[in-house]
Amino acid sequence: MKRRRQRRILFDALVPVLLASCSGLGLSPGEVSVDAEGRRVEHGMIELGRQLDDPYSVDNMTQALAAVYPTKADRVVVPTTHLYVRFLPADEAQYEELERSGIPLLDHPVDYEITREGDYYHDPEVPEGRITWQYSVVPKGYSFPPGIRYEVLESCYIPPDGPSTKGDGVDWAAVEREAFRLSGNAALLDAAPATRGESSGKPAGCITLLDDAPGREPEGVRGVRVSCNSFVKFAYAYTDEEGYYQMDKSFASRPRYRLIFKNSKGFGIGLNLLLVPASVATLGRQDAAGLDYEVSRSSDRWLFTRCVVNNAGYDYFARCETVDPALKVPPANLRIWLFQRLSLSSAVMLQQGVLVEQSRLADFLGEYVSLLQMFLPDVTIGLKGSDSYADIYAMAIHEFAHASHFMLAGRDYWNHYARYVLKSFVTSGFVTYGLGTEADHGYCEVGEMWAYFVQTHFYRERYGESAPGFGLSFWFHPQILLLLEEHGLDYNRIFQVLGADVTDREILQKKLISYYPAYKSDINQAFARYN
Repeated sequence: MKRRRQRRILFDALVPVLLASCSGLGLSPGEVSVDAEGRRVEHGMIELGRQLDDPYSVDNMTQALAAVYPTKADRVVVPTTHLYVRFLPADEAQYEELERSGIPLLDHPVDYEITREGDYYHDPEVPEGRITWQYSVVPKGYSFPPGIRYEVLESCYIPPDGPSTKGDGVDWAAVEREAFRLSGNAALLDAAPATRGESSGKPAGCITLLDDAPGREPEGVRGVRVSCNSFVKFAYAYTDEEGYYQMDKSFASRPRYRLIFKNSKGFGIGLNLLLVPASVATLGRQDAAGLDYEVSRSSDRWLFTRCVVNNAGYDYFARCETVDPALKVPPANLRIWLFQRLSLSSAVMLQQGVLVEQSRLADFLGEYVSLLQMFLPDVTIGLKGSDSYADIYAMAIHEFAHASHFMLAGRDYWNHYARYVLKSFVTSGFVTYGLGTEADHGYCEVGEMWAYFVQTHFYRERYGESAPGFGLSFWFHPQILLLLEEHGLDYNRIFQVLGADVTDREILQKKLISYYPAYKSDINQAFARYN
């Protein structure tokens, strides 16, 4: 009960953040893209039109078989291979149980016309603040998780790719196309056989991201999930380090493409206005052959900022795993929220169990607390005033450095740290990081010194040694660690001393000397210079 009560008080503190980010949005729309049908691809809420007749229903596929093979219709039975269902998770635990099962989840029905593209949908019959219906396709015989409300909407037949394995001589691709015509969906059929993929027209392509800093080459959007579907037929693939993807199914019609920001490294970038662990960016209905898509600063701002944070996270995680094994990899299920109308960022690590006691922000309790209770963030990144790849990248690296520190220092350390940041922000008159004189200021001193140091190092590594440093005007002086790096103590070795016992700069100084006595003079000089 105590943990739940303490978490709720922190939710109260975060309510103004959510309201500020969601009220009016204030987004720079950038260039408006269109899909293969010439419709605008927008990133607000989806608008649904009329219900469509699903060509993959058992009834429609049976009629299509009879139309294509009149003499075989009475000998070949079209079985149910999948069920089109919808779930109504009661809470985060139930949602994550569905997600872990590996079934596709969409927050809108797949058998309705979409009159306005968007990134999310909320059923009007589901109260705001609750998780909306999640639509899915599951194989026949699927074991439905006990306790999660669900409804079976339709029995379907989804034919396998390639030649029939049943020896029935049926060209199921032709039957599939006929089912689209008979169900009134012929306009959705792809005009020509797909050729982009490796075989059978399986969608393939490349998602790229532009950094407009001088000398930077286009890069792939790394480890992001590309998902596509046509009615109940789904496929998805993760992009590789170059941004390439290849689906495992072919499509007779033009599917709808989406980027799902649940990275192959495990972290998720959330906040599609309504909270989900990993946000979605629609790319509209595109060719069955696949889609090449370029994201840049002039693109939709939501999409651009998510792609930059995605790549910063992928690169940071990969670096901790291979290049810099001394750095702790952040939690695999790290949950990141992006706020367009705020400039402050944080690594509150709520999903990891960090607790914060009562703060003076509790008066801001509002109707959106239930949303915050639904999906707890670990990292929040405020993007107000940050327009370039470089700016967003720098902030993301700062928070990932905190996440590594959390893995070494532990939850109790972070309880003190987060409590200090929230409390000092209010008692100091809303000064970021307080004045450095409040109780427990040493936790912030060590944590921010480290994060700004890593932010500066990675930024200069990417953009050149002449790039500016970060956090140099604050009272905790990350210059100390930058000086030590110049004298040979790199961030891998500095990180190793940042355990739970290092709660202020004096302890940090002593522990650095105990670990690296050969650098005693350099360490003492660096700390003395910024005393």
